Amino acid sequence: MAETLAAADLDALLDALRGRGYRIVGPVLADGTIGHGELSSAADLPAGWTDEQGPASYRVAPRDDDALFGYAVGPQSWKGELLPARVRLWQARRENGGLAVEEEQPDIEPTAFVGVRPCELAAIAIQDEVFLGGRFVDRDYAARRADVFLVAVDCGSPSELCFCTSLGTGPGASEGFDLALTELLEGEHRFLVRAGSPAGEAVLAELPTRPASRDDVDAAGLVTATAARAMDGRFDADGVHDLLLRNLESPVWDEVASRCLTCGNCTLVCPTCFCTHVEDTSSLDGARAGRERVWDTCFSVRYAEMHGGNTRPSPRARYRQWLTHKLATWEDQFGTSGCVGCGRCIAWCPVGIDIRAEVAAIRAEEDIHAHA
Repeated sequence: MAETLAAADLDALLDALRGRGYRIVGPVLADGTIGHGELSSAADLPAGWTDEQGPASYRVAPRDDDALFGYAVGPQSWKGELLPARVRLWQARRENGGLAVEEEQPDIEPTAFVGVRPCELAAIAIQDEVFLGGRFVDRDYAARRADVFLVAVDCGSPSELCFCTSLGTGPGASEGFDLALTELLEGEHRFLVRAGSPAGEAVLAELPTRPASRDDVDAAGLVTATAARAMDGRFDADGVHDLLLRNLESPVWDEVASRCLTCGNCTLVCPTCFCTHVEDTSSLDGARAGRERVWDTCFSVRYAEMHGGNTRPSPRARYRQWLTHKLATWEDQFGTSGCVGCGRCIAWCPVGIDIRAEVAAIRAEEDIHAHA
């Protein structure tokens, strides 16, 4: 059963979460982006701001209304909360003629994520499968994920780079949330609210809501339907798994490699990329040592180094590895695409490489040879 919450009462939601001991993180306007920050009240949200995105382009711009979630996605994904860029794993020190080793205990504070887009819910589910779904569970990720309350917000303002509809990850939230909001701007500024878990139901019961009317439900449906229509035809995902694996020697890989800087920006902003490596350090006197896990990227020259050589020494090989893993072999590993259609990799690529265009180019190249 959906409820309606007035925008002026959004602080009641934040207060209910804070009363349960949650640290609250959500969208804030800072440093020319809509990123993530701690929310003390709804006044911290980017009211009246949106983002304008294109290949190698991101700008914030004022809206002509007071929408609190009237943007697509910023450069930060929720990966930064659940899989921090740097985590200490253990420390060791010489003690009493021996060696004392201490595993780092995650210093975890229960956290509510506010403003999670449906594509980002899908990304969190993918990372859950990677870190929690196999034989080996990542202890740090599991600890952070266990105390998270997810407040999703349906997308009503996709950027020109968004293509979640092609991958079935949006624009409306269907699962994986505790509470889901749809922001309604026509008439009274309000939110349609629905619960997706017992924890969400308990919070919803405390809010000053009223039962949603048929007009509220229809208005919410129009928000996501309009967003979906805006993204129609932006990416042809049909058969992309087999398409890429059939064309590992396509000349398109050489062409895109001539533009790719192998900087790794795409992997750092991607909400699903999870590559890491470890850094070992020791004090000059040899009395202390430690190990940290840090984000890495398959675009790094050293990432594919092993005894006997480098398996992906060229930009062509590294870009091909990233794209075919993201859209093809990820499915073989985890049963889903590794892409959720958020478009971040396109906006934050310094040279504006668009994965949709590269797949289309490979498809066109194959068609040319098929009809030659």
